[in-house]
Amino acid sequence: MEITPELLLQAYRIGVFPMGERRDDPKLYWLDPRLRAVLPLDAVHIPQRLKRTVRAGRFAVSADTAFADTVRACAEPRPGHPESWINEPIVELYSELYRRGHAHSVECRIGGELVGGLYGVSIGAVFFGESMFSRVRDASKVALVHLAAGLIRGGFRLLDCQFMTEHLRGFGAVEVTRDEFRRLLVEAIDQPALFHRELGGADPCAIVQDNTRTS
Repeated sequence: MEITPELLLQAYRIGVFPMGERRDDPKLYWLDPRLRAVLPLDAVHIPQRLKRTVRAGRFAVSADTAFADTVRACAEPRPGHPESWINEPIVELYSELYRRGHAHSVECRIGGELVGGLYGVSIGAVFFGESMFSRVRDASKVALVHLAAGLIRGGFRLLDCQFMTEHLRGFGAVEVTRDEFRRLLVEAIDQPALFHRELGGADPCAIVQDNTRTS
């Protein structure tokens, strides 16, 4: 079955997403994990050292200015992970979702050079995080802090991280069962939310902290 952008959006609405086997293999397969990692937007934890990094302004942070470059950077080999599930059909499908306003990227630059970022899909008040990359220390973490702040500002209710990692656990991500994830999805998928492209201005750490205190 050919995966079209329309089918892809329908799949996300029921909690299913595609992956490739390898970077150079054009085939895709569907995943519906038994355990799902989510980052509660009212319980995001930002370590003190990372707060200092974010507030130091070393990185110029933006959104939706280099979507395809960000996706391709996420597919690059890195230490311990020579292979990638992001193949050319993934790049093409998500680039089309980006053109339709359903996929977004957050980019971190130093001196104009793209050094880190992430991308994902938004439907209703749900953001489905797909992948992230860092070419310098903390770049993807800074992107995630800015993403969380932007989602909070935009009224998002659910940040899906797909699979748990120690990186995500440090931010406060938790694992939920497939049934619990679907319940959270139903509650948020048809609610209004706005993805903010104006990142890098207001203090994202303060936005995240204020949301944690008031929730």
